[in-house]
Amino acid sequence: MKFKTPFLILLLLSTFANAQETMSVKGSKGYPATQNYTFICEKYAFSGETDVQVAKTEKGGILKLSIATANAEARISGGVYVDLANGDVIACVDKNIKETVEGKTTSYYYFTPAEMIKLKKADIQGIRFIIAGNSKSFGNQTGYFTAVNKMAYFSTGYDKSKKTFDTATAISVL
Repeated sequence: MKFKTPFLILLLLSTFANAQETMSVKGSKGYPATQNYTFICEKYAFSGETDVQVAKTEKGGILKLSIATANAEARISGGVYVDLANGDVIACVDKNIKETVEGKTTSYYYFTPAEMIKLKKADIQGIRFIIAGNSKSFGNQTGYFTAVNKMAYFSTGYDKSKKTFDTATAISVL
């Protein structure tokens, strides 16, 4: 019995250590990151979904935003506002770190250590961003969008389960 308890604890800890994801920015070293969350973006007609991931760095953190686009000219650009559940807003400046891979455009934004502390205390409620590019007929949709922290488009009033992602908990574990 004495041997089984430490073995189970070791097995549990190794599972959590291996389950953590990593994020690299354009081939840089990997940083410990949260899972990839799919936020709902109702006004974006092309896919309606935005992928969100947060990583911890030595100097703060990184926000990764990805969205499917119809052409490679469309980009997430300009500043991004991260709305927290407690009413705080974090403004991220565009450092022009972008990439397009397999029909998805991705932009990276940096958090300061103080902003990472805010993210550990409250869940991300929404992220406001801009998609810029050429708007041709049957091209990509451009404009201002908000990705909302919701797990699904629809639910019933009888469903009492949590309908948002626990981003603050995941960021605290980093």
